[in-house]
Amino acid sequence: MAPPKPPRALVNRHLEASRASGPSGFVRETYRLSRPEARRKAREWFDQYPKAAYWTQVESWRVLDGDVIEFTMRRLPTAD
Repeated sequence: MAPPKPPRALVNRHLEASRASGPSGFVRETYRLSRPEARRKAREWFDQYPKAAYWTQVESWRVLDGDVIEFTMRRLPTAD
């Protein structure tokens, strides 16, 4: 019999911590917003950190109940 899976919240915390301090060098932030607010937040990122300079992108996203979008934005820390 396989051991029980760890709670999802614990896995998410570990994943976020490893992403924040990982060797990739990317800055990541995860949001849970209504669809219109999610679009505005993503647009803010692309306006503030242009894709060509910061490699800004929506790393992942999913639709939750109530048309709430959970998404992770990713960018380089500097435009060097």
